[in-house]
Amino acid sequence: MKDIKNIRNIALFGHGKCGKTSLAEAMLFTAGKTKRLGKVDDGTSVMDFEPEEVNRNMTISSSFNNYSWKKNQTFIIDTPGDDNFINDAKFATRVADNAVFIVGAVLGVKYQTIKIAEYVKEAGLPTLICINKMDRERANFDKTIAEIKAQVPLEAAVCFLPIGSEENFKGVVDIIHGKAYAFDNSGKVKETEIPGDMADAIEAAREELMEQVAETDDDLIEKFLEEGELTSAELIEGLRNGLKAGKISPVIPCSATGNLGTELILNAINDLLCSPADRPAQVGTKPDSDDLVELKPSADAPFSALVFKTMADPYAGQLTILRVFSGSLSGDTFFNASKKQSEKFSQLFIMEGKEAVPVDDAGPGMIVAIAKLKDTFTGDSLCSQNNPVLFDALTPIEPVMSFAVTTSKKEDEDKLFASISKMLEEDPTLRLTRGLQTKEILLSGVGQMHLVILGEKIKRKYGVELELHVPKVPYKEAIKGKARVQGKHKKQSGGRGQFADSWIEMEPLPRGGGFEFADKIVGGAIPKQYIPAVEKGVVEAMEKGVIAGYPMIDVKVALVDGSFHAVDSSEMAFKISGSLAFKKAAQEANPVLLEPIMNVAIRIPKDCVGDVIGDLNSRRGKVMGMDSEIKGEIVTAQIPMAEILEYAPNLTSITGGRGTFSSEFSHYEELPNHISDKVIADSNKEE
Repeated sequence: MKDIKNIRNIALFGHGKCGKTSLAEAMLFTAGKTKRLGKVDDGTSVMDFEPEEVNRNMTISSSFNNYSWKKNQTFIIDTPGDDNFINDAKFATRVADNAVFIVGAVLGVKYQTIKIAEYVKEAGLPTLICINKMDRERANFDKTIAEIKAQVPLEAAVCFLPIGSEENFKGVVDIIHGKAYAFDNSGKVKETEIPGDMADAIEAAREELMEQVAETDDDLIEKFLEEGELTSAELIEGLRNGLKAGKISPVIPCSATGNLGTELILNAINDLLCSPADRPAQVGTKPDSDDLVELKPSADAPFSALVFKTMADPYAGQLTILRVFSGSLSGDTFFNASKKQSEKFSQLFIMEGKEAVPVDDAGPGMIVAIAKLKDTFTGDSLCSQNNPVLFDALTPIEPVMSFAVTTSKKEDEDKLFASISKMLEEDPTLRLTRGLQTKEILLSGVGQMHLVILGEKIKRKYGVELELHVPKVPYKEAIKGKARVQGKHKKQSGGRGQFADSWIEMEPLPRGGGFEFADKIVGGAIPKQYIPAVEKGVVEAMEKGVIAGYPMIDVKVALVDGSFHAVDSSEMAFKISGSLAFKKAAQEANPVLLEPIMNVAIRIPKDCVGDVIGDLNSRRGKVMGMDSEIKGEIVTAQIPMAEILEYAPNLTSITGGRGTFSSEFSHYEELPNHISDKVIADSNKEE
């Protein structure tokens, strides 16, 4: 292991298509880790290697690599930026020491940029900002910087000004040292003349940078106010300290696909970003107590680590990815404080794209993998048995979209659900549940693309088709009126016959009243031993309702009269009699369909409130209230379940990806007649 002061641990963050993976490829190539510059668009990327990623030219799952640059060893996490897979980015903020935040110079700030930047800010990560794609048509450095300063919760400080843009992006000017550098496509830079027409821009940029750096430190602000100037050494030291405190984020322009300016980024990672030794101590608790445990990021401290990703492979088995916080992991065992048990392992690996390279030990800052662990999963805290520690649990993003899942071949059902179980271990944002009424198996995820790609993975890895269907709505039936009917069952077919005669009265209960059965038989009209059979017949008939096959709820049934036969009556006969009576009474008591209503909380920007409420009204929703928060508005509403099964993509469309929602069951309400007629017709057709 290297001295941990020479270790860097970084995660690449940014919105989808901003060039995170391309920058990782350029860094690996420039540092000599790879022999050719991998390209996302032509499928030669080292970091995006899953077929689903190659086919879509996008990162779906965090990938890992490392490189050496001027004495330092740097571990990279390349995270997804698409909303469907953003949970990996959220988890990466928990284990990375530093962030390299990428913003595209053409698209600028997107909503995902802000959302991921909030994760980074909340984690307090020292952050370097790269303005990428400076060589693209319509690239605009100044506009992108203005958007970052206005919308992103990071204090962007321009340290390099681009020389030219679009096809004329040829180099940069170092604001701190007053030097210009020209690019070549090897990723390296060489000193060149500062363009004469940039003098005013450089002076203004240096003045602004001095002011920003001075504001991060009381001594520097005092000197700046007195003298109006900071030296280059003071600027660098102030930047380093401000970065460490999360108060300032240096900005570097670059082009990842053109490999322009990559050397400057590698140098900035070495010179400005933090080693594990510079980061605060990790704080956890002792198992079964509230006692705090502080673990310094030192190789001499007791071992501790956090599992932040699990990868399932049908051939290699489960691959567990962990970040070492303190001490050293070696040998063949560790203690899993989350499971309160030791677990053996055979080999440690460093992940380099899809390759796993064996290593003997791992120290602070390192990201390593272990294969075929049986009881260790994402979120588990690992440590030494003599110094147990539990870190705060990783909280995954809640799923918002559910589909019923089946497979095209009945005989593949067991195989399908076994493979989904493997995926649940890999992806904590997935949920698998069973509809109690509909009996459907429901798979929930962050979005439709999330589940579609999951299906592709399952087919590739396990050879079984996953089919997604819009879930059935668990409608109910109820009655609005009263009825008194006779249910008579009489059957003669030679030998002993069947006879049972039940009179019942039926009336509705208040919503949520459930089911009540009253025995009002007097004078032994029906013997006591047969009365439970009548109730059983009623309950069984309620499960199928009378108008569309849905369960009936909120009714009171009273058994008021009847007759029996000394020989031909039996429990079975009275069960049938009770069922017949219920069906007849329900038909006469004005039966109606009920639909489930959901409580929904929708978080949206202020400028989207009108459009979202208009859309809710079109979905038969009722707005119950609105609350303001710093980032926008929370609209609370009640919406029929049938109207929100596919709400997630609509909300994304209305808000430009800036809206989120959560829902929970509230109550049942009567379905409007025009919709009820359609539901009944569809149900009868299906039957």
